Amino acid sequence: MNYNKAEFEKAFGISSQLPPSAVPEIAFSGRSNVGKSSLLNKLFNRKSLARVSSVPGKTITINFYNVDDCKFVDLPGYGYAKLSKTERDRFGELMEGYFQSGRNIKLVVQLVDMRHKPSQDDFGMIDFMQQMNIPFIIACTKADKLKVKEFKKREQEIKQELNMVDESLIVPFSSQTGLGLDNIKMLIEKSLEN
Repeated sequence: MNYNKAEFEKAFGISSQLPPSAVPEIAFSGRSNVGKSSLLNKLFNRKSLARVSSVPGKTITINFYNVDDCKFVDLPGYGYAKLSKTERDRFGELMEGYFQSGRNIKLVVQLVDMRHKPSQDDFGMIDFMQQMNIPFIIACTKADKLKVKEFKKREQEIKQELNMVDESLIVPFSSQTGLGLDNIKMLIEKSLEN
């Protein structure tokens, strides 16, 4: 798969606008500020194709990118407390609309911040995907922000915290150093073969 050919297609703010799902989709999900845009930019080998924001809760649309013969879908970040009730409701409707519209979702890359225990929202998302039989992997972001000893400790802890997930699907990742990038690409490509 040629990730360098990725191009932004369109952003959608309500689920009724979503285009029909004609090709396989790889979705990216996670809390606000967990590093979805940074991971996408690293995958695409671009500095700013996916817009990185210093303000959490900024991505409140579903953003579609064309990559070869599939779509990469950047879902809005959840769990940002300062969103108004209206925004939270719209967010819920958007996510539900995406996941329950019979799309050709081959894989969800679920991002969690490696430095912290996964949040209730993270666990909720994992539980939802397991119940819906949606294949997913966990990308543990911001791995470079941990010192070697802390990294080893968190690597073990996160496997226990996420003991409902097969260990081979939990990938420490850094958008700074590229740690885990090849593994994530391999898991994405494997999911597209199925």
